[in-house]
Amino acid sequence: MGRAFEFRKGRKMKRWDRMSKDFTRIGKEIVMAVKESGPNPDTNARLRTAMQNAKGVNMPKDRVEAAIKRATGKDEKDYQEVVYEGYGPHGVAIVVETATDNPTRTVSNVRMYFNRGNGALGTAGSSDYTFTRKGVFKLDAAGLDRDELELELIDFGAEDVYEATEEDEHGAEHQYIVVESAFTDFGQLQKALDGKGLNVVSATLQRVPNTTVSLTDEQAEEVEKLIEKFEEDDDVQAVYHTMG
Repeated sequence: MGRAFEFRKGRKMKRWDRMSKDFTRIGKEIVMAVKESGPNPDTNARLRTAMQNAKGVNMPKDRVEAAIKRATGKDEKDYQEVVYEGYGPHGVAIVVETATDNPTRTVSNVRMYFNRGNGALGTAGSSDYTFTRKGVFKLDAAGLDRDELELELIDFGAEDVYEATEEDEHGAEHQYIVVESAFTDFGQLQKALDGKGLNVVSATLQRVPNTTVSLTDEQAEEVEKLIEKFEEDDDVQAVYHTMG
């Protein structure tokens, strides 16, 4: 399933490159949140979530503060959130979420990656229907019982609760509990987790595949190379796919 690949992929990527990419991605999210609803996290839920995610990837506090300050200035760029859909090789559906100050540049790059990776950029609606938008919360597993947590959160919209292991930038393994909710329940579940004082490492809205495509190792490697090209682009915020 797509979520399993998310954690496997995290181990395969170059750790420091991943950290740098995370800082860039979250920095943009902070800027967009501030421009949308102001610099106060107490009254700006999107900014509060972005700051929480920044903490989860060990983004330095001064970088977070600098992003907030930058966003309140007149010279900071305006980012547009644009979603691109298409298909990679072997029938794998791919959705690319971007935040860009130059959509012409971004669509040109996205089309190039698809073409060079034996895929094709599609029109709106061509592949997004194969995914369901979900709220995904990653919690530090220390001191938590997965079954008890699931019972506590089910009334707040928790649909799936499972355990996951991920490596940090130093190669050390960490245990997490991941909680998924429907897109519409993201806000109330986030409030419930905050109210319980749990250590939420990240809170994101993701696209989870409804079905997946089974590939050989050789075919999967071809798709992974295409996905990595997208992820290396500074305009790209997230990539979702239906590879099993």
